[in-house]
This record gives sequence, structure tokens and C-alpha cells, in this order.
Amino acid sequence: MARILLAEDDDAMRQFLATALSRAGHQVQSFPDGAQALTALPGRFDLLIADIVMPGIDGIELARQARSGNPQLRVMFITGFAAVALGSGGPPMANATVLSKPFHLRELVDRVQRMLAA
Repeated sequence: MARILLAEDDDAMRQFLATALSRAGHQVQSFPDGAQALTALPGRFDLLIADIVMPGIDGIELARQARSGNPQLRVMFITGFAAVALGSGGPPMANATVLSKPFHLRELVDRVQRMLAA
């Protein structure tokens, strides 16, 4: 079981993701934006899953701040704007992965399992 911090501004998407990850055996704390997700820090998490485009603090800034207190934190960005996120040719942060919306919940769970096993 992993401790996962989830930040997603779409309420329905956040609920679906949290439910799927919880059913896969993970402990999930979810928040509707980056600023609120920061309140969960300095809690120890194994994985941050963050939407890149959110009001206020976006997913990239959230990940930077989260990693400042936990450099080993694994990061997965989820976004409907993959072309923007991958504009530089790769993930927007070293040692992070990007999952483009739309995706199947099984794909998310599988990717999370692979990241945690690595």
C-alpha cells in the first residue's frame, strides 16, 4: 500500500481517481487544487498525482514544493493538455511521468503500480 497525494480540480475526476486508487489498496488524500494539497505537506507520501492545469498553484509548482521536502517523491502528472506539458519533449519535471486524459482507470492503476515498483 502506498500513500498517495492527489490534486485534481475536476470534482468527478478526482472522486473517480481516488476511488480507483483506494480500491487498488492505496491510501489516498485528495484535494481540489494545489494550494489545498500543500496543506497535507510535510506529510510523507510515496506518490503525488497532480493535474498540471489547476487554478492557483498548478501541478508543476505543487510537485516542486512537495519534492523540496521529499526529494524521493514519485510524481505523475495527469493532463488534458499533453501537447503543452510535453512541449519541451519530455515530462515537465525530472523523474516524473505524464498520463494524458482521457485514460482508463485501469491504465492509471497499472501505471501507479509500475512507478511504485521501480
